[in-house]
Amino acid sequence: MGAAVLRRRPCGRGLLLSLAVGVVAMITSWLLGWCSSAGFRLFIPEELSRYRGGPGDPGLYLALLGRVYDVSSGRRHYEPGAHYSGFAGRDASRAFVTGDYSEAGLVDDVADLSSSEMLTLQNWLSFYEKNYACVGRVIGRFYREDGLPTPELTRVEAVMAKGLEANKQAQQEKQKFPPCNAEWSATKGSRFWCSQKSGGVSRDWIGVPRKLYKPGSQEPHCVCVRTTGPPSDQTLDHPTHRNRGDLDDPSLGEYPGCPPLAITCSFPL
Repeated sequence: MGAAVLRRRPCGRGLLLSLAVGVVAMITSWLLGWCSSAGFRLFIPEELSRYRGGPGDPGLYLALLGRVYDVSSGRRHYEPGAHYSGFAGRDASRAFVTGDYSEAGLVDDVADLSSSEMLTLQNWLSFYEKNYACVGRVIGRFYREDGLPTPELTRVEAVMAKGLEANKQAQQEKQKFPPCNAEWSATKGSRFWCSQKSGGVSRDWIGVPRKLYKPGSQEPHCVCVRTTGPPSDQTLDHPTHRNRGDLDDPSLGEYPGCPPLAITCSFPL
């Protein structure tokens, strides 16, 4: 099939409008940046399969979510006999997440992947966009014969946006409630404690250990909770400010037998 010139994709998608405005703007801008050259090729899968980097092959390409990248500069990774040779000449989007490099696993079907797994694909897309030239699109699951996105690609982008929002919320929660340091031994039992870097979160406060109960989780986990100032969702001049930090958050529970303001809680056997 010959070369074809594609138009840039239109901005915005109805399925993303219900998500946070900042997340939608970020992912839309990011997606529009992929393969944004003025002109590039459309491939049918049979044509793309010729680009495996072997003797006489026209090149060394791979596809991810329908976007074709020239990976010739990384030949030692993708050429015949190399560890990732199975990715060459096809769209094996699923295997980037599952690690299944069998013929059954090297496929483009990502319909049942979770939002976190879709974020893994997003990271791979960012990697290829940064390191390799995007040269076209594959007609099939993600792009139509006119080069425009299919409903499946629209769905994948929406799941990615939801994953970004969930990841953003998780990072915000980690800043509010950093995980405790923890240790256990057969002779001393368990110990939880807080520091200014516990949980990998650097901050100007230490906090005290508390049990954090999250919907859907069977067991709480230990987090460090700020004990002074207003709650995280209030300002310093809030009229109900009680100078207890986040101690009154309803999702928290104290450890029995541990002093309420102790930065270390020990539970001998």
